[in-house]
Amino acid sequence: MKFKSRNLRAIAELIIGDKEFFPYRSSSYITQFFEECDFDFVHDGSTRWHWTAERLDELNKPLSREGYEAFYGEDELLYIRHIGTKTISLTANPHRPFTPKEIEKRDQLISYLDKCSEDELIEDVLLPLFRQLGYHRITAAGHKDKALEYGKDIWMRFILPTQHVLYFGIQVKKGKLDASGASKATNANVSEIYNQVLMMLGHEIFDPETSRRVLVDHAFIVAGGEITKQARNWLGGKLDASKRSQILFMDREDILNLYIANGLPLPQKALPATESEVDDDIPF
Repeated sequence: MKFKSRNLRAIAELIIGDKEFFPYRSSSYITQFFEECDFDFVHDGSTRWHWTAERLDELNKPLSREGYEAFYGEDELLYIRHIGTKTISLTANPHRPFTPKEIEKRDQLISYLDKCSEDELIEDVLLPLFRQLGYHRITAAGHKDKALEYGKDIWMRFILPTQHVLYFGIQVKKGKLDASGASKATNANVSEIYNQVLMMLGHEIFDPETSRRVLVDHAFIVAGGEITKQARNWLGGKLDASKRSQILFMDREDILNLYIANGLPLPQKALPATESEVDDDIPF
């Protein structure tokens, strides 16, 4: 991967202070800047921006040798990702303030969640999100044969730094999850998923990589809408103490914030027609 020349110059001009709000750096201070970055580059007195741009170009080569590349996302922020797996390397904080472009992207995702089906929520949003968050063997049960799901829409596993493995089952509902009366439209009543959660925790899954059957350690209840406090409390009251500790909730706000903070591209169906044919990444 190679930076585009105009981007190299733009970054170089920030470093040397030829842009407003950035401190001006003469030859010696440019050298000092790179020393503080643990590089032994010494400015040779040539054109400041050109020399600095050349050094920046050299800095990106180690990334490629290690299998990584830098790219600008559709939010115009700089990311580093692994070339083979496309996994983005960043510490994502879903509670940080979002940029205007991220807020616009979030609004587009909200519109998509309002109109997508449950299967689209799983395939287009949740599977890419969980992959980006580091889960493995993510398998969607599908909706063709409900008898085979055992209360799970998705199962996956997560490998701890100690190499111990945790297994997760996920029950997905498209709309709001509440505890008041019968289901209406896309809303689901929490009592309807109570038995599904028990099935999820009580039935084994087969892990083909280890060739053994295992029980689910934790159950995610995911909703494309709000999960009300009453719904959480109702379910908590129905489950015994051991099973309560196995339940994890994720509602629309969690999905939106995690999706945007992790820099995932919008599903193609969520993009306006004029944007759907444009590459999501703006490469250097």
